[in-house]
Amino acid sequence: MLLKVLGSAAGGGVPQWNCSCPNCRSARAGNGIVRIRMNNSLAISADGETWYLINATPDVCAQIESHPELYAGPQLRSTPVCGILLTDAELDHTIGLLSLRQSSELAVYAAAPVLNALTGAFPVRQIIAPYATFHWAEIRPGESFPLFGERLSVYPFLLGRKPPRYAARADNSGPAAADDPWVVGYRFTDRLTGGVAVYAPGVESWTQELERQLQDADCILIDGTFWHADELRDLGASELDAAAMGHVPISGPNGSLRRLAELPARRKVYTHINNTNPILHPESSEHRLLSESGIEVGCDGLELEV
Repeated sequence: MLLKVLGSAAGGGVPQWNCSCPNCRSARAGNGIVRIRMNNSLAISADGETWYLINATPDVCAQIESHPELYAGPQLRSTPVCGILLTDAELDHTIGLLSLRQSSELAVYAAAPVLNALTGAFPVRQIIAPYATFHWAEIRPGESFPLFGERLSVYPFLLGRKPPRYAARADNSGPAAADDPWVVGYRFTDRLTGGVAVYAPGVESWTQELERQLQDADCILIDGTFWHADELRDLGASELDAAAMGHVPISGPNGSLRRLAELPARRKVYTHINNTNPILHPESSEHRLLSESGIEVGCDGLELEV
């Protein structure tokens, strides 16, 4: 299978329009030290001819136009993009659905609470309906489904139960239930090569289930939002810590770095990186520590074959 990182940043991208942190200033300077990054997204293919996107970000059109493999054609309105798999209902992962309304037909896979949120609190489904034929398919954590004529097996698994802020209260889709599977990761298995890739950009806690899905993976792309739990608090950017925002930090006794470094995967890549995270600077001690641990800092345009 082929994987293309279309975007590697957390919501807001790098630089973020209203942020003047050191990373954002460096990215704006265009000196090539801190790279410009679009909102977190992945494209996956079994043959390089047809593709699915993981999440539809506000940057989705620019992301498609940045990769010739995703260009429209050869017919006037044809596209190699077959559909989208959503990891959650966050705005930075779903707003792009509105930009794809010109499509005549796309499949959209998501967990039940996400589909409900896109019907009620953020009524994307009703907005798109007059413009395009989207086929909305419910996925269930723990139940595999095929893609690309069964060449790939997709196994969604639970990553978190935190709803987006706009859906955290009762609305037209009903109140958010505490046990709803709001956030999922995807484990992709190539039945031809036997390769396994896991995409988990939003890790609420490091669970036994997550550990099981990562243990024998060849390639892991995982939540690298914050370096430490109080990153935004320390900068005065927010009163929320990483846990309150639904993310495990990289560092610290309960962080992901130690666990990730111990896993045998050939490629281990942090993605969904917030603009404040020091790993974005290639000369930082945090970046060097990751390199010494055999872990990569994901970037837009990164290509992987599994």
